[in-house]
Amino acid sequence: MSLLLRNRGAILLVMLTIFLTFTGIGLVVPIMPTFMNELNISGSTVGLLVAAFSLSQLLLSPIAGRLSDTMGRKNIIVVGLVVFAVSELVFGLANMSWMLFISRMLGGAGAALIMPAVMAYVADTTSLEERARGMGLINAAISTGFIIGPGIGGYLAEFGIRAPFFVAAIAAGLIAVVTFAVLPESLTAEQRKEAKTSGKNQESLLLQLVQSYRQPYFFSLVIVFVLAFGLANYETVFGLFVDHKFGFTPKDIAFVITFGSIAGAVVQVSAFGWILNRFGENRVIAICLLASAVFILLTVFVSSYWAIITVTFIVFLAMDILRPAVSTQLSKMAGDSQGFVAGMNSAYTSLGNIAGPIVAGYLFDININFPYAVAALVLAVSFILSLSSSKRSMRSQQTS
Repeated sequence: MSLLLRNRGAILLVMLTIFLTFTGIGLVVPIMPTFMNELNISGSTVGLLVAAFSLSQLLLSPIAGRLSDTMGRKNIIVVGLVVFAVSELVFGLANMSWMLFISRMLGGAGAALIMPAVMAYVADTTSLEERARGMGLINAAISTGFIIGPGIGGYLAEFGIRAPFFVAAIAAGLIAVVTFAVLPESLTAEQRKEAKTSGKNQESLLLQLVQSYRQPYFFSLVIVFVLAFGLANYETVFGLFVDHKFGFTPKDIAFVITFGSIAGAVVQVSAFGWILNRFGENRVIAICLLASAVFILLTVFVSSYWAIITVTFIVFLAMDILRPAVSTQLSKMAGDSQGFVAGMNSAYTSLGNIAGPIVAGYLFDININFPYAVAALVLAVSFILSLSSSKRSMRSQQTS
C-alpha cells in the first residue's frame, strides 16, 4: 500500500486545517467595508491591515519551519490553530482599529505556524512519487478556502457582522482539539532530537534570506516570490481594473475569480499529480510562468466580457498549477530540512504578498495598465531564468 493511502486520514485532517486557515483569511473580504464605516477607518488603513498580516507571517515563517523540525509537525499545527482562533476572536470583538491590527498580526502568526508544518507533514508522509499529488491536495484545500471564504463570510454576516469571526474561532479551536487528539506525529523522537542538535539554519530571518542564494533550491524560492508577487499584483487591482475599463459589477468580478479558482482546485485534485509525473517540475514551472506572463499581458489588450473571463481563467489556472509544482520541487530538494525549507517557502510567499499590492497600487495610480505590464515582465524574465536553471540542472545530473 502506498504511503499516501496509508496516511490518507492524516492528510485529510491537515487539509482541513489549511482549508480552515484560508477560509478564515477570506472571511474578512465582504465584511471589511462595514467595518470601515463602523470603526471609521480609511482605505489606506485597510491596506496596512493586509500588509500587517503578511509581515507577521514573513517574520515568523522561517522560525516556525525550524520549530516544526525540532518540536514536531503536530505540535506546531496545534499551536498555530490556537493562535488563529484567538486572532478571529479578537477581530470579532474589535471596536477600535488597533484591535484589528492585533488580530491580523496574530492571524499572520497562526498562518506562519500552520503552513510550513502542514507542507512538511505531507513531505514526511508521502513518497517522492506521491509528493506531487500530496502537494496538489494541500494547495487545492488552500484554493478552496480562498474561494468559499468570502461567500461564507457574507452568509454568516446575516446573523450579525461579527458572527463569521466567532464561528471561525470556534471551528479553529475544535479542530485544534481534534488534531491534538488524533493526528499522528510524522517525525520520530530521534529525528526531532537530531534537528535540535544539528545546529543548522539557526541564523536570523534577515541572514537566512540574504544567504538563501547559496542554497541549491534558491531559484525555486525566487519563483515562489514571483508567483506570490504576480498573483497579489493581479488580484489587488483586478476589481478596479475591470471596473474602470469594462464597467464590471461586483457580481461579475466575483464570478470571474470564483470560476478561475474552482477550475484550478479541480485540476490540483484530479490531474496535477499526473501532469507533474508526466512532464516534470522544471518543464511545468517554465510553461506556467510563460502562460502567466502572456495572459496577464493580454489582460491589457482584450476588450470583451468573455475575452477577459477567458484570459483571467487561464491566469488563475496557470498560477494554481505553478504553486504546488514549486512546492513539490522544494520538498524534493529539502532533504532532512523539510520544515525549514517550507518555512522559507512561506517567507518568500509573504514577501511577494507584501510587495505585489504595494507596487500594483502605486502603478495603478499612474496608469491602469502598468500593474499588469510590470507583472507580465517579471514573470517573463523568470521564465527565461527557469530555462537556464533547467539546463544547468540537466548538465549537473549528466555529470553525476
